[in-house]
Amino acid sequence: MESTAEEQLIGPLLLARGTIDRSAALRADARWLERAWSDSTTRVLVIDNGHTLVRRVGDEVQAVLFTPADAPQGQRYLLGVEDGVAYFAVAAPLPGIPKGDLNGRVTIPMSLRDTPEGRPVAAGLRQVGGLLGDREAGLLVYAVALEAWHTTHEFCPRCGSRTEVQAGGHIRVCPQDSSQHFPRVDPAVIMLVRDAADRCLLARGPQWPEGRLSILAGFVEPGESLEAAVVREVAEEVGVIVTSPRYLGSQPWPFPRSLMLGFFAEATTTALVPDAEEIAEARWFSREELAGALESGELRLPPPVSIARRLIETWYGGALTGDW
Repeated sequence: MESTAEEQLIGPLLLARGTIDRSAALRADARWLERAWSDSTTRVLVIDNGHTLVRRVGDEVQAVLFTPADAPQGQRYLLGVEDGVAYFAVAAPLPGIPKGDLNGRVTIPMSLRDTPEGRPVAAGLRQVGGLLGDREAGLLVYAVALEAWHTTHEFCPRCGSRTEVQAGGHIRVCPQDSSQHFPRVDPAVIMLVRDAADRCLLARGPQWPEGRLSILAGFVEPGESLEAAVVREVAEEVGVIVTSPRYLGSQPWPFPRSLMLGFFAEATTTALVPDAEEIAEARWFSREELAGALESGELRLPPPVSIARRLIETWYGGALTGDW
């Protein structure tokens, strides 16, 4: 099979960006943390149920960052330092946003065209992660991941005691048995499968509406390599045998704690036998068929913020339209 465009990903992985030094050595320095919090140059990102405040400035989207004095009270997470400026996240209600506005609803349009310039609005990572600059995208991914972990790991798994937050929000310690607990990351493989005719395999889960397709993905099991997970997941989900898994890149997907590891894989069989519990529909597409389905509106692809979209566009050889 001829190998051309897939040698490297087309375009950046939008949630893998970031510019700050995570400054792990400073997390346990209580004096430094207090000094940094008292510094008026320090900047704070407020995070609430995966949402933060953003605003339109001209054609750009920027996160709203607070000084420590202006930030609401809440649990603090040290995100890092850049050019002498410390960055924290605070888990707290978003200033100026009624709590009810965050119950699963997006309060900002993707284009921001309907949002008055400069007015802070609430938005989630899926909606604005690809619109923010490198530094702020990295800060938001980091903050969302830490908030999600703290929300679901308040108690010690050994004895059930409420744990205490330490190390700038990067460790929870049990006061009863002194056990330490660290943020959890779940590795998941996501793979673009192509056959000998260079067709791409797309599928959808039963929970997705018709026409919303993506590539296959699944979690890595205990004691399993990434490559073995690729082969197993494809066989389990659609009955296709693949070989030669080839790693292309990774990006965090903190919904709530995945790390998506992207692969290409070569199919040695093409008969599709979908697992009814996992897959509602699976189809092979040539480039011409995919372009036609997108143009007609028959098919929609994952948004550009996802690694799935980058893998599909890398196989296709250029940018595609038709977002979910």
